[in-house]
Amino acid sequence: MRTTALLGSMAALLLTSPLTASDRTTFVSGQATAAAFAKGQPLLETTQYKVHASRRESPGLAEIHVRDTDIIYVLDGTATIVTGGEAIAPKEVAAEELRGSAITGGAARSLAKGDVFVIPNGVPHQFTAINGPFLYYVVKVTAPADGGSR
Repeated sequence: MRTTALLGSMAALLLTSPLTASDRTTFVSGQATAAAFAKGQPLLETTQYKVHASRRESPGLAEIHVRDTDIIYVLDGTATIVTGGEAIAPKEVAAEELRGSAITGGAARSLAKGDVFVIPNGVPHQFTAINGPFLYYVVKVTAPADGGSR
């Protein structure tokens, strides 16, 4: 119950309904959130951060986010993630987003319900085993393009 309360508090801070034209808050209903987790979809994306309702049912490619730091909170299921090392044959799939076939020389970790895991921008990572569905929130914090601080 504590993790549910923590997640609810975090969501309340990030996602509340707009009240005035100067209020820059956003509301995502529980129904919309559940629908996003059913498919694994973004809930909110801005130039400074993104909030995704992520769902994995199978391993994925190696990923490198040039500017995005991933802050993961696991809701359900378990997975093995490999981080660090080098991505094999990385290719740009979108602006500042690289994918490779695998990672060599990385460290494997198990993730389970309630875990929080932070992957800094530029660090290769890959989900290599999934017991799930594996459901997790990801808050992606985007570093400034100039490399400076905010």
